[in-house]
Amino acid sequence: MTEIIPLSELRQKIDSIDGQILKLINQRAECAIEVAKTKMAQGETGNFYRPDREALVLRRIQALNPGPLSDETAMWFFREIMSACLALEKPLEVAYLGPEGTFTQQATFKHFGHAVKDIPVATIQEIFTAVENGHYQFGVVPVENSTEGVIAHTLDQFINSPLKICGEVEIRVHQNLMGQMDDLKQITEVFSHQQSLAQCRQWLNIHLPGIPCTAVSSNAEAARLAAQNSDKAAIAGKVAAELYNLNVLEKNIEDDCKNTTRFIIIGNISPDSTGNDKTSILVSTRNESGALFNILRPFAQYQIGLSHIESRPSRQGLWEYVFFIDINGHTQDEGVRQALAVLEENVNLLKILGSYPKAVI
Repeated sequence: MTEIIPLSELRQKIDSIDGQILKLINQRAECAIEVAKTKMAQGETGNFYRPDREALVLRRIQALNPGPLSDETAMWFFREIMSACLALEKPLEVAYLGPEGTFTQQATFKHFGHAVKDIPVATIQEIFTAVENGHYQFGVVPVENSTEGVIAHTLDQFINSPLKICGEVEIRVHQNLMGQMDDLKQITEVFSHQQSLAQCRQWLNIHLPGIPCTAVSSNAEAARLAAQNSDKAAIAGKVAAELYNLNVLEKNIEDDCKNTTRFIIIGNISPDSTGNDKTSILVSTRNESGALFNILRPFAQYQIGLSHIESRPSRQGLWEYVFFIDINGHTQDEGVRQALAVLEENVNLLKILGSYPKAVI
């Protein structure tokens, strides 16, 4: 028979462990302060955030985690510890696609932790401009949804922007119907971002047939409008419901339960290789037979995997396009370097948008 440990003894043990954890966390914080001093002594005056280093730490935690905490929970704890320690070195200012309560803000916290200074910005273009001008160190923008495809506004900014992609983060998107009412029959209109409306199209057709659905600038804006109108509902994340004090009428109404949005981190740094990276490039090619084949051939030749390819109008001439391509590996990898060298000889333009760690859980 298993011996039952007295509750008082268990509580004493927990208190003792808590004290050890607190002591170790502060020791780590002291190390972070010393790291900042060493970097400044070496002449570094910019931000001290290194996405490659943080990705390696989180992957190490994932590999070491014995449970019973899930890998996701363990990495969440360490993400927040790293965020707080980095804030002691030099706080990060990160612009995200606002307003407050959007999935982009959620992605910002998932990637950087809650110790950053997060600033909501109205449009994707304004985020690029603000980071380019040095107002903020990084920006977080959506780039792709597993159901609805790429976010064209984000890709188009890279045609002329000098910024680099220095990280990525993925968010499992759960859409919720919310409003001031208690019954679906009271709803006369539904607000949401056009992507969210598309992701919930089947559910809306079945459960709210004939009810007008109006696209607005963001899910958070939809929640704000629902908070001002007792007969209007919104589709948004749970954070927006809490922020605007709305009733969640139906949970997880997205048509695809695996619906995921990928966000990218934009800035002016180039992370080092971690061994599990992705490189994004922009390619402009001649309008001639076999042009796309010439783009893809070097990657096949050097056995480089492609994870995504997308074409967009170049805005330089009628029916001229650029290709956005994500490949596996880092520009510091020999195979990637050789493939890109061959590619550059066969295209009009090759622009490296960034090599960065692949998203950690």
